[in-house]
Amino acid sequence: MHSRHISVVINRAQAEVYDFAADPAHLPEWAGGLAQSDVTREGNVLFAASPMGRISFVFAPRNDYGVLDHKVTLPSGNKVNNPLRVIDHPEGSEVIFTLRQMDLTDEEFGRDAKMVEADLERLKTLLES
Repeated sequence: MHSRHISVVINRAQAEVYDFAADPAHLPEWAGGLAQSDVTREGNVLFAASPMGRISFVFAPRNDYGVLDHKVTLPSGNKVNNPLRVIDHPEGSEVIFTLRQMDLTDEEFGRDAKMVEADLERLKTLLES
């Protein structure tokens, strides 16, 4: 199984980027690979329409370390753990997503990497404009 770390540097403070990205209401604005609709909540479980169908997901509890890891339950019932971090960077902050190939073909893995890159670029654009 291969992993790919996809990152973007955002010219904003780490706490600002974390606060924005951690707010489920903002997910449809930048995380189209995860949420293409308004996010609803039942307790700590979030629900949204995604490119894969209706999904549920749970984020790591809010923390001072920039950890936004989230476990996604796909329509098939399979669960995927997604490491996501917002760390300090000399130019503001860096957002790092770890994509794992798991049972994806190389073509599917490449497609997913492009989707994550596009999501992170949207986050950057939103926060720097």
